[in-house]
Amino acid sequence: MLLGLYAGLLLIGVPLPALTARLAEVHAPLLVFGFVGGLVSLERAVALRAGWAYAAPILLVLGALATLTPAPALVGTLAILLGMLVHLGQYLAIWRRQPMTATSVQALGVVAGVAAALVWTAGVGVARLVPLLAVFLILTIAGERLELARVAIRGILPERLLFAASVALVVAALLGLTAPAVAIPVAGLLLIALVAWLLRYDIARVTVRRAGLPRYVAVCLLTGYGWLLVAGAGWLIGGPQTAGALYDATTHAVFLGFVMTMIMAHAPLILPAVLQLRIPYHPALYVPVALLHFGLLIRLLGGDAWGLVLALPIGGAISAAAIVLFAATAATLTIRGRRPRATPRPTPDEESVDVPA
Repeated sequence: MLLGLYAGLLLIGVPLPALTARLAEVHAPLLVFGFVGGLVSLERAVALRAGWAYAAPILLVLGALATLTPAPALVGTLAILLGMLVHLGQYLAIWRRQPMTATSVQALGVVAGVAAALVWTAGVGVARLVPLLAVFLILTIAGERLELARVAIRGILPERLLFAASVALVVAALLGLTAPAVAIPVAGLLLIALVAWLLRYDIARVTVRRAGLPRYVAVCLLTGYGWLLVAGAGWLIGGPQTAGALYDATTHAVFLGFVMTMIMAHAPLILPAVLQLRIPYHPALYVPVALLHFGLLIRLLGGDAWGLVLALPIGGAISAAAIVLFAATAATLTIRGRRPRATPRPTPDEESVDVPA
């Protein structure tokens, strides 16, 4: 995570020494595959309790780090590809235990991630992989939200709608490699439809009226959905972009505004199951979340929209500091909390107590 953030600061002109020759060019893979992919696959491995499943996070992390070394780039990209294939195998194993639409949606996201790793190994530039990388993480999160929303959903139609939208989104992202002028606007429209589904069925619309941790999670979720809507509108209106202000705005609306906010939202719920440490809720968790969005607003409005030269490095530095601050806040709350103990992964009911159907 730290290496990926450092690489991002280099790309936007923050005067920092380059740690390795390749660091800036692997900014996105470090964060998407090494950090988020490693974290999600580790959580799945813990849930499966199978030794082979730990190969996914190990390969993803080591592959991401290998891309920074003097070794041939193919060493790192192949390790990441293998890690993504094992990650897909994790979902197949989960499906055999409990076949659900939520599992299918998340597995579709991994298919997009595998495709991104494959074409990256073949030499395709990272900028062209952004739609696939985005779909990988978006569907991973959407599937998780469906799993929690099932307590309040009536009938099978909402699940079928989300599954159909997920299939279409993966197809659009894949076609974005060969027919981007058509596929990317379609993907943007599908993103907007996905946000509409989430706003309609996610339990966050109910839990935001509660207090404590449920409200904190809901505020993060609803804010993240807003950034995903921005990205969808950018893809729909602006079409395929691999550089420039619109590319920067849509890319970071997804990966900072949506994905990082989702990580901040779910950390108190999921990390205890992975780390065996309880992260107690405290209002201080709102501070890094607000700082993240403040920095992103400076970046998108000041830098991308108005062209202010200093807005990109200032906004980027603020957002990077917010992510580090969140990690420090979570660690501090854990240390100050009760003695570390094993904590099972929360069930949907723990986030949605008394949610009306």
